[in-house]
Amino acid sequence: MSVFRRIRDITVATLNEKLEESQDPVRLIDQFLHSTRQDIAEAEKLHQQCQTHSRQLKQQVDQAQNMRSKREEQALLALKAGEDHLAKLALQEKLIYEEKIEQYEGLLSSSLDSLKEIEEQLGELRMEYQTVYSKRQYYVARVETLRLQQKMNERTGSYGAQDVPKMFNRLEDRISDWELEARSLRDLRRMGQDYGEQTGSSVSTILEKELARLKEKLNNSGKE
Repeated sequence: MSVFRRIRDITVATLNEKLEESQDPVRLIDQFLHSTRQDIAEAEKLHQQCQTHSRQLKQQVDQAQNMRSKREEQALLALKAGEDHLAKLALQEKLIYEEKIEQYEGLLSSSLDSLKEIEEQLGELRMEYQTVYSKRQYYVARVETLRLQQKMNERTGSYGAQDVPKMFNRLEDRISDWELEARSLRDLRRMGQDYGEQTGSSVSTILEKELARLKEKLNNSGKE
């Protein structure tokens, strides 16, 4: 495991610990994602540099191999022509290119290993970013659910504060008062009507008595 990978593991472990204690997990995750994006950008830049370097080393190896083959052919041609001295010169250069091939192949192998490692790290970083981003979406949904629940609780509390049963009880009392007042007025009207009727009856009785008295007086006057 590379030092770079160990650093990332520590960072993720720290994130997991902080998430459990954080009052604002979304903000904490956003900070981590920002840092990870920077790491990805640096890793991509390093990956590009490693690719360029590996291609250059491969070109050196290919050129050295071509020159080695070419000098060997020249040595053969010189031998056929009886030019041993020229053949030795060609073979000397061939050995130089063989040494160069060995050196650059070692460098190329090391560069390819580094390229493979950075590709793996880059892939892990991208996967890590997607995983944490998915967690962010989950926490955003949780925070929104909590926000809506709190809002609903606030409105439920305001409804409860009105105390609907008591409100209707007060309304019942008011209506009962109105009904009692209406009944009282109705009773007063009836009492007035009854009094009028009773008064009228009393007057008629008195008149009848007076009429009877006058009739009796007239009868008595006629007898005299």
